[in-house]
Amino acid sequence: MTVPAIATKPKTAALLVAAGRGIRFMADRPKQYLDLQGMTVLRRSVLAFLNHPAIDLVQVVIGDDHHDLYQQAVGDLPLLPPVIGGETRQQSVANGLTALADHAPEQVLIHDAARPLIGTETLDAVMEALTDSIGAIVAVPVADTLKHADDSSRIERTVSREDLWQAQTPQAFRFADILAAHRKLAGQNLTDDAALAEATGIAVKLVEARSPNFKITRKNDLIMANALIAGSEGTAAAIAPKMETRTGLGFDVHRLVPGDGVILCNVVIPSDMKLDGHSDADVALHAVTDALLSAMCAGDIGQHFPPSDPQWKGADSAQFLEHAVRMLDDRGGRLIHADVTLMCELPKIGPHRDKLQARLAEILSVPLSRASVKATTTERLGFTGRGEGIACQAAVTIELPAEPEA
Repeated sequence: MTVPAIATKPKTAALLVAAGRGIRFMADRPKQYLDLQGMTVLRRSVLAFLNHPAIDLVQVVIGDDHHDLYQQAVGDLPLLPPVIGGETRQQSVANGLTALADHAPEQVLIHDAARPLIGTETLDAVMEALTDSIGAIVAVPVADTLKHADDSSRIERTVSREDLWQAQTPQAFRFADILAAHRKLAGQNLTDDAALAEATGIAVKLVEARSPNFKITRKNDLIMANALIAGSEGTAAAIAPKMETRTGLGFDVHRLVPGDGVILCNVVIPSDMKLDGHSDADVALHAVTDALLSAMCAGDIGQHFPPSDPQWKGADSAQFLEHAVRMLDDRGGRLIHADVTLMCELPKIGPHRDKLQARLAEILSVPLSRASVKATTTERLGFTGRGEGIACQAAVTIELPAEPEA
Protein backbone atom coordinates (compact mmCIF):
# COMPACT_ATOMS: atom_id res chain seq x y z
CA MET A 1 0.00 0.00 0.00
CA THR A 2 1.32 3.43 -0.93
CA VAL A 3 1.34 5.91 1.90
CA PRO A 4 0.38 9.39 0.68
CA ALA A 5 2.99 12.04 1.23
CA ILE A 6 2.22 14.49 4.00
CA ALA A 7 2.45 18.08 2.82
CA THR A 8 4.61 20.26 5.05
CA LYS A 9 4.60 24.02 5.07
CA PRO A 10 7.86 25.74 4.18
CA LYS A 11 9.87 27.29 6.99
CA THR A 12 9.12 30.99 6.71
CA ALA A 13 11.04 33.92 8.18
CA ALA A 14 10.10 37.57 8.41
CA LEU A 15 12.79 40.24 8.20
CA LEU A 16 11.72 43.70 9.37
CA VAL A 17 13.89 46.62 8.30
CA ALA A 18 14.01 49.25 11.07
CA ALA A 19 17.46 50.78 10.67
CA GLY A 20 16.33 54.15 9.31
CA ARG A 21 16.84 57.36 11.22
CA GLY A 22 13.67 59.14 9.98
CA ILE A 23 15.39 62.50 9.42
CA ARG A 24 12.36 63.93 7.55
CA PHE A 25 10.19 63.26 10.59
CA MET A 26 12.01 65.86 12.73
CA ALA A 27 11.21 63.92 15.94
CA ASP A 28 13.40 63.17 18.97
CA ARG A 29 13.69 59.53 17.89
CA PRO A 30 13.38 57.49 14.70
CA LYS A 31 9.76 57.15 13.55
CA GLN A 32 9.65 53.37 14.15
CA TYR A 33 9.95 54.05 17.88
CA LEU A 34 7.16 56.64 18.07
CA ASP A 35 3.88 55.84 19.80
CA LEU A 36 0.98 54.57 17.71
CA GLN A 37 -2.18 54.04 19.76
CA GLY A 38 -0.42 52.81 22.87
CA MET A 39 2.54 50.93 21.39
CA THR A 40 5.46 51.78 19.14
CA VAL A 41 5.23 51.61 15.38
CA LEU A 42 7.88 48.86 15.44
CA ARG A 43 5.98 46.73 17.95
CA ARG A 44 2.78 46.89 15.89
CA SER A 45 4.70 45.81 12.78
CA VAL A 46 6.48 42.99 14.61
CA LEU A 47 3.29 41.63 16.15
CA ALA A 48 1.60 41.38 12.74
CA PHE A 49 4.23 38.81 11.71
CA LEU A 50 4.86 37.22 15.10
CA ASN A 51 1.17 36.42 15.52
CA HIS A 52 0.75 34.89 12.06
CA PRO A 53 0.63 31.06 12.27
CA ALA A 54 2.56 30.55 9.01
CA ILE A 55 5.58 32.60 10.08
CA ASP A 56 8.23 30.74 12.10
CA LEU A 57 10.97 33.31 12.68
CA VAL A 58 11.01 37.07 13.03
CA GLN A 59 14.17 39.16 12.95
CA VAL A 60 14.62 42.94 13.01
CA VAL A 61 17.39 45.03 11.44
CA ILE A 62 18.16 48.11 13.54
CA GLY A 63 20.50 51.10 13.57
CA ASP A 64 23.74 50.72 15.46
CA ASP A 65 22.58 53.23 18.11
CA HIS A 66 19.03 51.87 18.48
CA HIS A 67 19.69 49.12 21.06
CA ASP A 68 17.99 50.83 23.99
CA LEU A 69 14.99 51.94 21.91
CA TYR A 70 14.70 48.43 20.46
CA GLN A 71 14.73 46.79 23.90
CA GLN A 72 12.08 49.18 25.18
CA ALA A 73 9.87 48.54 22.15
CA VAL A 74 10.08 44.76 21.61
CA GLY A 75 12.65 43.37 24.03
CA ASP A 76 10.02 41.19 25.71
CA LEU A 77 8.95 39.45 22.48
CA PRO A 78 10.31 36.08 21.20
CA LEU A 79 12.43 37.44 18.35
CA LEU A 80 15.77 36.45 16.92
CA PRO A 81 18.59 38.76 18.05
CA PRO A 82 18.53 42.07 16.15
CA VAL A 83 20.96 42.69 13.30
CA ILE A 84 22.79 45.97 12.74
CA GLY A 85 21.94 47.61 9.42
CA GLY A 86 24.16 49.26 6.84
CA GLU A 87 24.43 52.66 5.18
CA THR A 88 21.62 51.88 2.72
CA ARG A 89 18.43 49.87 2.83
CA GLN A 90 19.96 47.32 0.46
CA GLN A 91 22.91 46.82 2.82
CA SER A 92 20.59 46.51 5.81
CA VAL A 93 18.52 43.80 4.13
CA ALA A 94 21.67 41.96 3.06
CA ASN A 95 22.90 41.97 6.66
CA GLY A 96 19.57 40.58 7.82
CA LEU A 97 19.48 37.84 5.17
CA THR A 98 23.02 36.78 6.05
CA ALA A 99 22.03 36.41 9.69
CA LEU A 100 18.87 34.48 8.78
CA ALA A 101 20.86 32.03 6.65
CA ASP A 102 22.03 30.29 9.85
CA HIS A 103 18.37 29.33 10.50
CA ALA A 104 17.85 27.89 6.99
CA PRO A 105 14.42 29.33 6.13
CA GLU A 106 12.91 28.30 2.81
CA GLN A 107 11.17 31.60 2.20
CA VAL A 108 11.38 35.10 3.61
CA LEU A 109 9.10 38.13 3.86
CA ILE A 110 11.02 41.43 3.88
CA HIS A 111 9.02 44.28 5.38
CA ASP A 112 9.52 47.96 6.18
CA ALA A 113 8.92 48.36 9.92
CA ALA A 114 7.35 51.77 9.16
CA ARG A 115 4.32 49.98 7.62
CA PRO A 116 2.53 48.97 10.84
CA LEU A 117 -0.94 48.50 9.30
CA ILE A 118 -0.09 45.32 7.36
CA GLY A 119 -3.03 42.92 7.68
CA THR A 120 -3.39 39.14 7.93
CA GLU A 121 -5.24 38.85 4.61
CA THR A 122 -2.41 40.61 2.79
CA LEU A 123 0.19 38.38 4.43
CA ASP A 124 -1.85 35.31 3.45
CA ALA A 125 -2.06 36.49 -0.16
CA VAL A 126 1.63 37.24 -0.63
CA MET A 127 2.66 33.88 0.89
CA GLU A 128 0.11 32.07 -1.29
CA ALA A 129 1.72 33.70 -4.33
CA LEU A 130 5.02 32.02 -3.45
CA THR A 131 3.54 28.58 -4.13
CA ASP A 132 4.02 29.13 -7.87
CA SER A 133 6.44 32.07 -8.01
CA ILE A 134 9.97 32.72 -6.77
CA GLY A 135 9.03 36.25 -5.72
CA ALA A 136 5.90 38.23 -4.91
CA ILE A 137 5.38 41.73 -3.56
CA VAL A 138 2.47 43.66 -2.10
CA ALA A 139 1.50 46.60 -4.32
CA VAL A 140 -1.40 48.89 -5.22
CA PRO A 141 -2.42 50.04 -8.71
CA VAL A 142 -1.68 53.70 -9.42
CA ALA A 143 -4.98 55.57 -9.18
CA ASP A 144 -3.90 59.20 -9.56
CA THR A 145 -3.02 60.96 -12.79
CA LEU A 146 0.76 61.09 -13.23
CA LYS A 147 2.68 64.14 -14.46
CA HIS A 148 6.29 64.40 -15.64
CA ALA A 149 7.90 67.71 -14.64
CA ASP A 150 10.94 69.65 -15.81
CA ASP A 151 13.67 71.08 -13.55
CA SER A 152 11.46 74.05 -12.74
CA SER A 153 8.58 71.85 -11.47
CA ARG A 154 6.49 72.65 -14.53
CA ILE A 155 4.49 69.90 -16.19
CA GLU A 156 6.06 68.54 -19.36
CA ARG A 157 3.57 65.76 -20.08
CA THR A 158 0.99 63.42 -18.62
CA VAL A 159 2.22 59.87 -18.04
CA SER A 160 -0.11 56.94 -18.62
CA ARG A 161 -0.92 55.12 -15.38
CA GLU A 162 -2.02 51.98 -17.20
CA ASP A 163 -0.23 48.90 -15.84
CA LEU A 164 1.59 51.01 -13.21
CA TRP A 165 1.72 49.85 -9.59
CA GLN A 166 3.13 51.33 -6.39
CA ALA A 167 5.41 48.81 -4.69
CA GLN A 168 4.93 48.20 -0.99
CA THR A 169 6.13 45.56 1.47
CA PRO A 170 6.29 42.80 2.47
CA GLN A 171 8.25 41.53 -0.48
CA ALA A 172 8.39 37.74 -0.34
CA PHE A 173 10.92 35.42 -1.96
CA ARG A 174 12.30 31.96 -1.85
CA PHE A 175 15.14 32.55 0.54
CA ALA A 176 18.06 31.10 -1.43
CA ASP A 177 17.15 33.12 -4.53
CA ILE A 178 16.91 36.52 -2.87
CA LEU A 179 20.05 35.90 -0.79
CA ALA A 180 21.93 35.06 -4.00
CA ALA A 181 20.58 38.23 -5.66
CA HIS A 182 21.80 40.38 -2.78
CA ARG A 183 25.23 38.80 -2.86
CA LYS A 184 25.52 39.24 -6.62
CA LEU A 185 24.48 42.92 -6.56
CA ALA A 186 26.27 43.93 -3.35
CA GLY A 187 27.39 47.55 -3.37
CA GLN A 188 24.58 48.89 -5.52
CA ASN A 189 21.85 51.10 -4.08
CA LEU A 190 18.54 49.69 -5.33
CA THR A 191 15.51 50.91 -3.42
CA ASP A 192 13.63 47.65 -2.94
CA ASP A 193 14.25 43.92 -3.09
CA ALA A 194 12.06 43.43 -6.13
CA ALA A 195 14.56 45.58 -8.07
CA LEU A 196 17.34 43.15 -7.17
CA ALA A 197 15.13 40.23 -8.19
CA GLU A 198 14.37 41.87 -11.55
CA ALA A 199 18.07 42.58 -12.14
CA THR A 200 18.94 38.90 -11.64
CA GLY A 201 16.11 37.54 -13.78
CA ILE A 202 13.69 36.52 -11.02
CA ALA A 203 10.05 36.88 -12.02
CA VAL A 204 8.08 38.74 -9.35
CA LYS A 205 4.32 38.55 -8.96
CA LEU A 206 2.23 41.56 -7.87
CA VAL A 207 -0.26 41.00 -5.05
CA GLU A 208 -2.73 43.79 -4.38
CA ALA A 209 -2.87 44.99 -0.75
CA ARG A 210 -6.09 43.95 0.95
CA SER A 211 -6.12 46.90 3.37
CA PRO A 212 -4.28 50.20 4.00
CA ASN A 213 -0.54 49.52 4.11
CA PHE A 214 1.06 52.93 3.67
CA LYS A 215 4.50 53.77 4.98
CA ILE A 216 4.78 56.25 7.84
CA THR A 217 7.12 58.88 6.44
CA ARG A 218 5.72 62.20 7.67
CA LYS A 219 3.74 63.40 10.69
CA ASN A 220 0.49 63.33 8.70
CA ASP A 221 0.99 59.61 8.03
CA LEU A 222 1.23 58.94 11.77
CA ILE A 223 -1.92 60.97 12.35
CA MET A 224 -3.76 58.94 9.68
CA ALA A 225 -2.50 55.64 11.11
CA ASN A 226 -3.73 56.67 14.56
CA ALA A 227 -7.13 57.45 13.11
CA LEU A 228 -7.39 54.14 11.24
CA ILE A 229 -6.37 52.07 14.25
CA ALA A 230 -8.69 54.01 16.55
CA GLY A 231 -11.58 53.49 14.14
CA SER A 232 -10.91 49.77 13.74
CA GLU A 233 -10.67 49.30 17.49
CA GLY A 234 -13.91 51.17 18.06
CA THR A 235 -12.48 53.97 20.18
CA ALA A 236 -13.20 56.73 17.68
CA ALA A 237 -13.88 57.17 14.01
CA ALA A 238 -10.91 59.48 13.68
CA ILE A 239 -8.40 61.38 15.77
CA ALA A 240 -8.02 65.11 15.40
CA PRO A 241 -4.48 65.91 16.49
CA LYS A 242 -4.09 68.46 19.26
CA MET A 243 -2.47 71.49 17.68
CA GLU A 244 -0.36 74.19 19.26
CA THR A 245 0.25 77.71 17.93
CA ARG A 246 3.80 79.00 17.56
CA THR A 247 5.36 82.29 16.47
CA GLY A 248 8.74 82.72 14.79
CA LEU A 249 10.77 85.84 14.09
CA GLY A 250 13.38 86.40 11.38
CA PHE A 251 15.70 89.29 10.57
CA ASP A 252 18.17 89.80 7.75
CA VAL A 253 20.32 92.55 6.24
CA HIS A 254 22.15 92.89 2.93
CA ARG A 255 24.19 95.77 1.59
CA LEU A 256 23.35 97.59 -1.66
CA VAL A 257 25.98 97.68 -4.40
CA PRO A 258 25.91 98.92 -8.03
CA GLY A 259 23.87 96.52 -10.14
CA ASP A 260 20.88 95.94 -12.39
CA GLY A 261 17.95 95.39 -10.03
CA VAL A 262 16.98 94.57 -6.44
CA ILE A 263 15.38 91.17 -5.76
CA LEU A 264 12.74 91.18 -3.01
CA CYS A 265 10.19 88.40 -2.44
CA ASN A 266 11.54 86.79 -5.62
CA VAL A 267 10.51 89.88 -7.64
CA VAL A 268 13.08 91.99 -9.51
CA ILE A 269 12.59 95.70 -8.82
CA PRO A 270 14.25 97.89 -11.48
CA SER A 271 17.18 99.80 -10.00
CA ASP A 272 20.78 100.76 -10.66
CA MET A 273 21.61 98.89 -7.44
CA LYS A 274 21.39 95.28 -6.29
CA LEU A 275 21.66 93.44 -2.99
CA ASP A 276 24.99 91.78 -2.30
CA GLY A 277 25.16 88.26 -0.90
CA HIS A 278 26.25 84.68 -1.53
CA SER A 279 22.85 83.73 -2.98
CA ASP A 280 20.59 86.24 -4.75
CA ALA A 281 20.53 88.16 -1.42
CA ASP A 282 16.72 88.31 -1.27
CA VAL A 283 16.58 89.83 2.19
CA ALA A 284 12.79 89.37 2.45
CA LEU A 285 12.74 85.64 1.69
CA HIS A 286 15.75 85.08 3.93
CA ALA A 287 13.94 86.71 6.85
CA VAL A 288 10.73 84.72 6.28
CA THR A 289 12.70 81.48 5.95
CA ASP A 290 14.42 82.16 9.27
CA ALA A 291 11.08 82.99 10.89
CA LEU A 292 9.58 79.67 9.76
CA LEU A 293 12.63 77.71 10.91
CA SER A 294 12.51 79.55 14.23
CA ALA A 295 8.86 78.64 14.80
CA MET A 296 9.73 74.98 14.22
CA CYS A 297 12.90 75.17 16.39
CA ALA A 298 14.75 73.91 13.31
CA GLY A 299 17.84 76.10 13.32
CA ASP A 300 18.41 78.91 10.87
CA ILE A 301 18.93 79.41 7.15
CA GLY A 302 22.71 79.23 7.49
CA GLN A 303 22.52 75.71 8.92
CA HIS A 304 20.36 74.46 6.05
CA PHE A 305 22.08 76.44 3.27
CA PRO A 306 25.61 77.36 4.43
CA PRO A 307 27.09 80.38 2.62
CA SER A 308 30.38 78.47 2.57
CA ASP A 309 28.82 75.90 0.22
CA PRO A 310 29.50 76.88 -3.43
CA GLN A 311 26.26 75.25 -4.65
CA TRP A 312 24.27 78.15 -3.13
CA LYS A 313 26.29 80.88 -4.86
CA GLY A 314 23.79 83.04 -6.74
CA ALA A 315 20.96 80.64 -5.78
CA ASP A 316 17.30 81.61 -6.08
CA SER A 317 16.19 82.20 -2.47
CA ALA A 318 12.69 80.93 -3.24
CA GLN A 319 14.06 77.40 -2.88
CA PHE A 320 15.19 78.21 0.69
CA LEU A 321 11.67 79.25 1.69
CA GLU A 322 10.10 76.33 -0.19
CA HIS A 323 12.38 74.02 1.82
CA ALA A 324 11.08 75.49 5.09
CA VAL A 325 7.48 75.20 3.88
CA ARG A 326 8.03 71.51 3.04
CA MET A 327 9.47 70.95 6.52
CA LEU A 328 6.34 72.47 8.03
CA ASP A 329 4.14 70.27 5.85
CA ASP A 330 6.16 67.16 6.71
CA ARG A 331 5.56 67.84 10.39
CA GLY A 332 1.80 68.07 9.89
CA GLY A 333 1.72 71.83 10.45
CA ARG A 334 0.22 74.78 8.63
CA LEU A 335 1.07 78.43 8.15
CA ILE A 336 -1.51 80.80 9.60
CA HIS A 337 0.09 84.13 8.70
CA ALA A 338 3.35 85.68 7.52
CA ASP A 339 4.27 89.36 7.90
CA VAL A 340 7.21 91.11 6.22
CA THR A 341 8.50 94.60 7.02
CA LEU A 342 11.14 95.99 4.66
CA MET A 343 13.31 98.86 5.93
CA CYS A 344 14.91 100.99 3.22
CA GLU A 345 15.05 104.39 1.55
CA LEU A 346 15.48 102.99 -1.95
CA PRO A 347 14.09 101.40 -3.99
CA LYS A 348 10.56 102.59 -3.31
CA ILE A 349 8.50 99.56 -2.30
CA GLY A 350 4.99 101.03 -2.62
CA PRO A 351 4.61 100.68 -6.42
CA HIS A 352 5.68 97.04 -6.22
CA ARG A 353 4.04 95.94 -2.97
CA ASP A 354 1.17 94.04 -4.58
CA LYS A 355 3.56 92.00 -6.74
CA LEU A 356 5.74 91.24 -3.74
CA GLN A 357 2.75 90.14 -1.67
CA ALA A 358 1.37 87.95 -4.47
CA ARG A 359 4.71 86.21 -5.03
CA LEU A 360 5.29 85.67 -1.31
CA ALA A 361 1.82 84.12 -0.94
CA GLU A 362 2.50 81.89 -3.95
CA ILE A 363 5.76 80.55 -2.52
CA LEU A 364 4.12 79.98 0.87
CA SER A 365 1.07 78.33 -0.80
CA VAL A 366 -1.35 80.54 1.15
CA PRO A 367 -4.01 83.06 0.07
CA LEU A 368 -3.12 86.75 -0.12
CA SER A 369 -4.96 87.33 3.15
CA ARG A 370 -2.27 85.31 4.95
CA ALA A 371 0.83 87.04 3.55
CA SER A 372 1.51 90.68 4.41
CA VAL A 373 4.24 92.86 2.90
CA LYS A 374 4.90 96.44 3.98
CA ALA A 375 7.79 98.88 4.04
CA THR A 376 9.08 101.70 6.17
CA THR A 377 12.05 104.05 6.28
CA THR A 378 14.32 104.83 9.21
CA GLU A 379 13.98 108.61 8.74
CA ARG A 380 17.37 108.64 7.03
CA LEU A 381 19.03 107.27 10.14
CA GLY A 382 21.56 104.44 10.08
CA PHE A 383 22.82 102.38 7.15
CA THR A 384 19.30 101.97 5.68
CA GLY A 385 18.72 105.72 5.94
CA ARG A 386 21.94 106.36 4.08
CA GLY A 387 20.88 103.97 1.32
CA GLU A 388 23.71 101.53 2.07
CA GLY A 389 21.51 98.46 2.49
CA ILE A 390 18.09 96.94 3.14
CA ALA A 391 16.93 95.28 6.34
CA CYS A 392 13.91 93.04 6.74
CA GLN A 393 12.00 91.80 9.74
CA ALA A 394 9.57 88.89 9.38
CA ALA A 395 7.11 87.22 11.73
CA VAL A 396 5.13 84.04 11.11
CA THR A 397 2.41 82.24 13.01
CA ILE A 398 2.06 78.50 12.52
CA GLU A 399 0.20 75.53 13.93
CA LEU A 400 1.98 72.25 14.71
CA PRO A 401 0.80 68.98 16.23
CA ALA A 402 1.45 69.35 19.96
CA GLU A 403 4.52 67.56 21.23
CA PRO A 404 3.98 65.14 24.13
CA GLU A 405 4.86 66.51 27.53
CA ALA A 406 8.33 65.58 28.73
